[in-house]
Amino acid sequence: MFTANVPATETTSGIARVAAAFARAKSAGRGAFIPYVCAGDPDRTTSAAILAALGPAGADIIELGIPYGDPLADGPTIAAAAQRAIDGSMTFEGALALAAQAQRDGAPPILMFTYYNPVLQYGLERFAADLAESGICGAIVPDVPLEESDELRAAFARWNLALPLLIAPTTPAARAEAIAAASSGFIYIVSRLGVTSAAKEPDFAWIAARVEALRKVTLTPLAVGFGISRAAHVRRTTEIADAAIVGSALIDSYSGVTGTEAVARVQAFLAGLQT
Repeated sequence: MFTANVPATETTSGIARVAAAFARAKSAGRGAFIPYVCAGDPDRTTSAAILAALGPAGADIIELGIPYGDPLADGPTIAAAAQRAIDGSMTFEGALALAAQAQRDGAPPILMFTYYNPVLQYGLERFAADLAESGICGAIVPDVPLEESDELRAAFARWNLALPLLIAPTTPAARAEAIAAASSGFIYIVSRLGVTSAAKEPDFAWIAARVEALRKVTLTPLAVGFGISRAAHVRRTTEIADAAIVGSALIDSYSGVTGTEAVARVQAFLAGLQT
């Protein structure tokens, strides 16, 4: 069983650590960089090594996916990564343990990326407590609608955890404001319609308009994901918003290799993104 053993305090709470990461990036005159990887992909040992490499390679915050067999928001790259992890016996608790060890080893703030059904089965309060007590900073649960998020948000608030909510291109303005008000840590702006993928271009005109509107109603940092796959995307995104999230393209960069070769490819890919 997963056992948390690093107590959270007010000064080391998930929300505080995420806020500090954004503040450090801002003070350096740049946007924050948030890579996504899937726990256990391509295998447990390589996954741990990749997590250890992300901070030195420029990550300010890390999204760590918990592999799930019905990933509604994930495109083919991330779905395949999740399946590889499941085939390698990675579990919900195993993913939390992987993140907890990375946090103990000094990784940037980690937010788990998962879906509501496995969280519900695990237990909302148990999930929040295990995250906080292990030093994990929060989670992103993309399929929980605002109207059904009260219990999860309350559990996370009790433990001072970040819970970013998603705003899509189809989200009406009034609803986007409500989602922004309910988000903690940052607000996740989905760059375009569809699932995650490096193959489709972000809609920067829409992103700019949405960011401009949200800046008028919230001080919470704004991060943009889905389709951010090249250095030009990262530059444009961080000119508009507070952070760029990169997932599918990063996973593609080390597809088919393991061990030190996978880590080297991650390092090279992230160096290229931040030029």
